[in-house]
Amino acid sequence: MTHSTPAIVILGQGSLNTARRIQQVYPAAQIHGLAGRVEGADRIYQEFGATLRELYRQDTPIIALCAAGIVIRTLAPLLLEKGAEPPVLAVAEDGSAVVPLLGGLGGVNGMARDIAAGLQVAAAITTSGELRFGTCLLNPPSGYTLDDLESGKRFVSDLLAGHSVRIEGAAPWLAQAQLPEDPQARRSIHVGSDARAASANELRIYPRSVAVVVGAEGADLSKRIRSALLEADVAIQSLACLVAADDRMADPILRETALELGVPLRFVASTTDLGELARGAIPEAKIIATAHDLAIAVAQQPLNLSAIGRPRGRLAVIGLGPGAAELMVPAVKAELARATDVLGYETYVRMAGPFRDDQIQHCTDNREEMQRARHAFRLAAEGRSVIVVSSGDPGVFAMAAAVLEALHESDDPAWHSVDLEILPGVSASLATAAQAGAPLGHDFCVMSLSDNLKPWSIIEKRLDLAAEADLALAFYNPISKARPWQLGRALEIVGQHRTAQTPVVLGRDIGRPGQTLRVTTLGALTPEQVDMRTMVLIGSSTTCTFARSGGGEWVYTPRWYGEKPLG
Repeated sequence: MTHSTPAIVILGQGSLNTARRIQQVYPAAQIHGLAGRVEGADRIYQEFGATLRELYRQDTPIIALCAAGIVIRTLAPLLLEKGAEPPVLAVAEDGSAVVPLLGGLGGVNGMARDIAAGLQVAAAITTSGELRFGTCLLNPPSGYTLDDLESGKRFVSDLLAGHSVRIEGAAPWLAQAQLPEDPQARRSIHVGSDARAASANELRIYPRSVAVVVGAEGADLSKRIRSALLEADVAIQSLACLVAADDRMADPILRETALELGVPLRFVASTTDLGELARGAIPEAKIIATAHDLAIAVAQQPLNLSAIGRPRGRLAVIGLGPGAAELMVPAVKAELARATDVLGYETYVRMAGPFRDDQIQHCTDNREEMQRARHAFRLAAEGRSVIVVSSGDPGVFAMAAAVLEALHESDDPAWHSVDLEILPGVSASLATAAQAGAPLGHDFCVMSLSDNLKPWSIIEKRLDLAAEADLALAFYNPISKARPWQLGRALEIVGQHRTAQTPVVLGRDIGRPGQTLRVTTLGALTPEQVDMRTMVLIGSSTTCTFARSGGGEWVYTPRWYGEKPLG
């Protein structure tokens, strides 16, 4: 089973040196350090239990530098929620012990050995099969899959009880194992792509050595593929990928079929002959059947998917939120982990990191939005997994609109075949509002005071109408050195419709180090109190304030309007 890059989680500064040594074994792994107790970690977290459980739910391998008991108690409530589990290990803070805890079928013992070798200690392996045979028969290497786990457990128990075994088919990873082999043994390990049912004394392992080249269109494609494999006596478990002509990249049925079958899609240059397309895509494979407008290609070894055509390119426009890692939505974190290329304004790209060595960063000036969007499509059209980074939410004065505009203007079919997704983030206005209470609790208007891309006359008109409508207001880009007077004029316009006592919230760098929050009034607010990194929230006529018990004020706009409703 293949999992994502592991997370190294530490609780104190004394663990950092050991964590760095483990990071040499897994260079892409990030060190997660507890806020207030660890300096120099790659990521900071606020609460140990919540962080560990979130990583576990995301199927992320966990290397926790703490007592094994702490990890066990933290994850215990989750252990019955899922059949599969990521590898979880406890490592002593000084690196003197490496204990695999969970994920025996996910390669945790292999990870334990790798980490122990890096720390120059012995791994505490307790799995009977691995100790006896030097390998986990129930967790074959990448490119192979086990037929049935439960029957596999019984099979390994038989071997541990003293029964011998013979090996049928190509199983190179077993050459170094200490199995009780006997050519005449009743029990066998069969490695092959044939579809026959396993016998009672047989462990079936399937190589991912089969590709189905798809020329067919229309519904029931998954059913037709299964039928074609059955007719050709090929096991569905050996299916490694679907291959299709590149003019079908955006075909939703093809995509749904691949998802249903649980295999990736690869695309090659179109040709009129299906057999020719199959031979060109997988020259090492034998074409054993062509039926139902499908071709089945079977290789002797597991297929190297990176050598077959290319995947459909993906472009995700993401929002990082206001800056704090805990305010970044999980879907964005997952997208960052799988990206090959990251594009954006340099400040935002740095906020999104750290990145692995194999992830390419393309940093540009903040004003180069359309060039950045076109560059992203060119990369994605090559089959890469591309991210365009925005702070806050990508659809709020950010890159989502520019990316869609670039696509709208393009007639390149390769661009329109890219898998495009917009992933939301917590916008600065909402993050600031949450810090203050609920100043945007009723109808509100979000505006940018920058006149770089729209005339100031339009801004004045919209300001006047929004203020007259008694909407709470959120100002992005309120002031800069190049635009020193616009905020003062905006406050004059709002002041024509609001009293001087109207509450105002000023949030600077909310969600980032050094954040500040201040509550004032419209009458007391001056442009000198604001800079480009400040979010300005101006209440409506119903917005209220009251004292916080710990100092400062709560600000909220009630959901009722006019007279307070009864009840």
